[in-house]
Amino acid sequence: MISYELTGITVLWLFLYGYLIVASIDYGAGFFAFYARLTKQDHLINRLISRYLSPVWEITNVFFVFFFVGIVGFFPDTAYYYGSALLVPGSIAVILLAIRGSFYAFENYGSKENIVYLFLYGATGLLIPASLSVALTLSEGGFIVKEGGAVTLDYLTLMTSPLSWCIVALAIVSVLFISGSFLAFYASRADDQPALKLMRTYALFWGTPTIIAALTAFIYLSQHNERHFQNMMDLWWLLALSVAFFMIAMWLLYKGRRYGLAFICVMLQFFCAFFAYGIGQYPYILDPYITIQSGATHESMGVALVVAFIGGLCLLIPSLILVFRLFLFDADYVKGKQ
Repeated sequence: MISYELTGITVLWLFLYGYLIVASIDYGAGFFAFYARLTKQDHLINRLISRYLSPVWEITNVFFVFFFVGIVGFFPDTAYYYGSALLVPGSIAVILLAIRGSFYAFENYGSKENIVYLFLYGATGLLIPASLSVALTLSEGGFIVKEGGAVTLDYLTLMTSPLSWCIVALAIVSVLFISGSFLAFYASRADDQPALKLMRTYALFWGTPTIIAALTAFIYLSQHNERHFQNMMDLWWLLALSVAFFMIAMWLLYKGRRYGLAFICVMLQFFCAFFAYGIGQYPYILDPYITIQSGATHESMGVALVVAFIGGLCLLIPSLILVFRLFLFDADYVKGKQ
């Protein structure tokens, strides 16, 4: 029988995966919008990016809020350990999110023509995933020190760890690859050939750094946390599927066909890799301090949370599908006719 702890962490991991995909499209779009302005190509893609962001930017962080509330509700000890260790990185992420949110607000009043606001929009698109990726690094153990009742983050070890920088690099290039792949698909739906050509180039370009960063992080993981590495090796078939989906996506992008299928392959690539990483970390949430079993809340509370979050997931996914059907994939809207 599957325990409520395992069910709970699986649901939370699904929310985090949803945030990974939806937020990556958003964050990457911000960088591409700024880069296009710098290279005088903003007339090609910025209208397309604006059409995508207008209906969805407010719901991007819904997945993350669900995950954040859920992880603290299911595993209260995470608030104590991560809350103390991530005080500085977490505060930076919150500030960056506030800056990004202010851009969306000011954009409605015409400030999108201001290069400074566009720079902040593009920069936060890379800095937010970089700051949030620190949490994954800390979960591997060796960075958080507990002395007596105080929990502190060893900043020197964190800043000098090759694994830490590999994860940051992987977070950044993954954002750009996911976003480029989706926007290429979106441009093809809009039949916007200049935007499609540019976004296809971006997607192909960032695909190679993504797989290199993933392999490099995997190598340094073997040196930092052998247990996690061996567990992931036992899931070689998931990793093999991830590589296979990546190769299919790159082939379709290179051939310039079936962009929707290419993006689905990108999603499946990250799904397989993300769940291989998560399953390989089992039973730890924070090595060596918190495990799924020892850190879980009371059973009655856990069961109630599982029911609530499964219900939330069942409500959120159809809502997103509805938004996409009404706006993003509406024939007139996607072509800018309404």
